Amino acid sequence: MTNHERPGQKLGLLMCIALGMGNMIGSGVFLLPRDLAPLGWNAIIGWGVSIAGTLCLAVVFARLARRLPEGCAAFTYAASAFGPGTGFIVAWSYWISCWTVVATLAVAAISNMSILMPWLGEQGAAPAWIAIGCIWFFTLVNLFGVRRAGGAQLLTLGLKLIPVVGAVIVGAWALGTGAAPPPTMAGTEPVSLSGISSAATLTLFALLGFESACVVSGRVKDPERTIPRATVIAAAAVGLLYLLSCTTVTLMVPLETLHQSNAAYATFFSQLVSPEAGRVVALFAAIAALGALNGFVLLQGDIPRDLAHRRLLPAAFARDNRFASPWITQLVSSGLASVIVYANYSRGLADLFAFMVKVTTSTAIILYIVGALAALVLERRGAIKVSTGFAAATITGFVYSCWAFYGAGLEASLWSLLMTAAGLPIYLLMRGSAPARREETPVA
Repeated sequence: MTNHERPGQKLGLLMCIALGMGNMIGSGVFLLPRDLAPLGWNAIIGWGVSIAGTLCLAVVFARLARRLPEGCAAFTYAASAFGPGTGFIVAWSYWISCWTVVATLAVAAISNMSILMPWLGEQGAAPAWIAIGCIWFFTLVNLFGVRRAGGAQLLTLGLKLIPVVGAVIVGAWALGTGAAPPPTMAGTEPVSLSGISSAATLTLFALLGFESACVVSGRVKDPERTIPRATVIAAAAVGLLYLLSCTTVTLMVPLETLHQSNAAYATFFSQLVSPEAGRVVALFAAIAALGALNGFVLLQGDIPRDLAHRRLLPAAFARDNRFASPWITQLVSSGLASVIVYANYSRGLADLFAFMVKVTTSTAIILYIVGALAALVLERRGAIKVSTGFAAATITGFVYSCWAFYGAGLEASLWSLLMTAAGLPIYLLMRGSAPARREETPVA
């Protein structure tokens, strides 16, 4: 594929790590303690399952990125193993997950801001318009080029790490000094397979985005080396932070208190430090959601751009502005995210967030399932070097992805499948009007 970015516009290792970590550390870790607290030990086990499964997938995607460094991973990995039709469907579903994530993150930012301005937590048009305004602000940032978007990602990552790391430090201090009672699992659900499955589905949402550098590989310097390193580093670092931080908040704030909170981390700091600290953390949590929103806006623009260059979408989607940003694609994607926010805001913040988490997760998992299958196929063909450890990681990642898709529930899974199937007529129409360019890396 022809790359339209000048060398100075491309992302290096640090920005790729920031893109992955920044997209992972968004709304999930700050809002999930409320939903995970009733699950008790199931939640901790669920975190372990999700982190282990995600690390296996990160290893698989890192190997695929080394073998297939060019183009958008959402298309290239599936197309190399199964052909352009499968590649299109996977890329289409992942694009849907990106702009639904953008909508979810905008809602999450407003949810955290409601600690500072309680009226934002009420149903109505005003919070919806503010969330939509956040979407369009970061769309504008991305329209000024990938380097500006990368700079914003680095800045927001530094800010969002403050409450995540701070929660671990405060929790250790509180236990060491006796400022807080020992954690208890009283009133929580007993350990069960269904409880672990529910927790793992919720925690997976917080880990979505580890593959971000793979998706924008056409905008990365030396992608064959940079992307694998960035993918594994981001997944491992965020997984460890999540396990320590979210578990601390879940165990040290009373169950009934968490259930009534729209911003669990702010509540944690309010109780263990001071109300002022809680309000500051609410602001940082909102910044975290907005930083991840910025990263997913970058992704939502690149996927249709890649498909348009392959003549699988109308040529207008490949059109860049003078900053090498796909402006038409960005406008369409952010427009769809805005419609979702406005049309569903009547659900209220908590219900809307829970619903969007499941839809987004089940849609994104399609890439993980097919990516793992593609790795198995390419291993069998000899296109990827086979080792016992890598084969085990690939199979584990595939089984985990299928389990998580099932755990998302019937309603969310049906929504994701229906939205994915909506791309089929477009693919057939584009294939009929002009033959697609087979640009995926040939395999042995």
